[in-house]
Amino acid sequence: MADTHKQWLEKLEAESRAKQELFMNNIASKLRHPRMTEKPQHPFRGAPDFWKAFEWSEEERIKEFTDNFLSVGGHVARLQTMEDAKKFIADKAGEMGAKYIVRQNQPELADLGLEQQLPDSQVSVWNTDPGQYWRARAAEADFGIVIADHAVAYTGSVTVLSAENKGRSVSLLPTVLMIIIPLDRLKTRLGEVLSTFDEAGREHLPAGIHFISGPSRSSDIENDLTIGVHGPGIVYALLVG
Repeated sequence: MADTHKQWLEKLEAESRAKQELFMNNIASKLRHPRMTEKPQHPFRGAPDFWKAFEWSEEERIKEFTDNFLSVGGHVARLQTMEDAKKFIADKAGEMGAKYIVRQNQPELADLGLEQQLPDSQVSVWNTDPGQYWRARAAEADFGIVIADHAVAYTGSVTVLSAENKGRSVSLLPTVLMIIIPLDRLKTRLGEVLSTFDEAGREHLPAGIHFISGPSRSSDIENDLTIGVHGPGIVYALLVG
């Protein structure tokens, strides 16, 4: 019985391979060239040297990032100092009636003093109270405030890493997301950001690496676009410096 079963499997495999050969030969004939039986040679691996050397000036990076971020429905503000960023966030919180705000537990954000600047809003700092269910708190927040780890002008993307004091829910769940981007973290190419993860090594990779390019956008099978289904519907990128 075992030999019969083995022979049956071998017969099925032979028939499958014959059908595969017929299928591939048919494709080659329609393309009007001989069947390729060896994989093609790839003289290059990764980005070519000319792309690795491609670099925009600071003003070009600002312009290109702004254009790309605006093109997908995001908002961009060009600010000189963190004090200006604090005022911008406070003004928007007042304008939108934000009652509950959650921010990353980062020194740069602590220095803003939003708790004193927004006496009419409750500002919570991620993961500072072990009794809180922080994911739920982020989900009910009007504003989430984060500081970018990296930003890319060519793609109009912001990279936010998650850690114990930088929960991913801060950027994923609130209605409005405020991303502060220090200009020295704005790069030209995506490869400049990705290479930092390779250099750090697998053991130093963060819990999450999130690339944000404007507000959450989702389409169904008929391409009906909906904003804010799987993340913040309003996203501000604050370029500071």
